[in-house]
Amino acid sequence: MGDLEIRPAVPDDVPAIVAMLADDPLGAQRESPDDLSPYLAALERLSDDPNQHLVVAVREGRVVGTLQLTIVPGLSRKGATRSIIEGVRVHADERGSGLGTRFIEWAIDRSRSEGCQLVQLTSDVSRTDAHRFYERLGFTASHVGFKLQL
Repeated sequence: MGDLEIRPAVPDDVPAIVAMLADDPLGAQRESPDDLSPYLAALERLSDDPNQHLVVAVREGRVVGTLQLTIVPGLSRKGATRSIIEGVRVHADERGSGLGTRFIEWAIDRSRSEGCQLVQLTSDVSRTDAHRFYERLGFTASHVGFKLQL
C-alpha cells in the first residue's frame, strides 16, 4: 500500500467525499450530493481551524477514503487534550484492503503528535461491522452516547 497518500482535503475532493458519505443506508438519508455548496462552506470553516483535520486517502489520483480528526483541549483529566475521529469512510472498492486500519493508525499517530492523551469516536448503533473493526484496533465501547437534533 505504498501508493497511498493521506493529505488534507481540498475543494476538488468534496464531490468524492460527499459520495462516500452518502454511500450507505444512513448517509443516503442525510447527505445531498446534488448541492455541494454547504459542504464547500464547511470545508472552508474546517480549513480555517487549526484543531480540525479533514483528510483524504488518495490512491492513483483517486480519493478512496476520508476522515475528520478534531483536537479538543480540555480541563478534565488534569487538563488533557483529546481527539475525536468522525466521518470515517472508505470507498466500497477499498473495503477489506487494510485502508481503514491505516487511516485510523494515521489518526492515532496524529493525535499523539498533537499531545492528545485520549482518542475517542462514536459509531451509529447499527454499524456493527464498524464496531468490530474499532474493537480490533483497541477501542473499547466504554460510554453511552446521546444526541439531540436541533
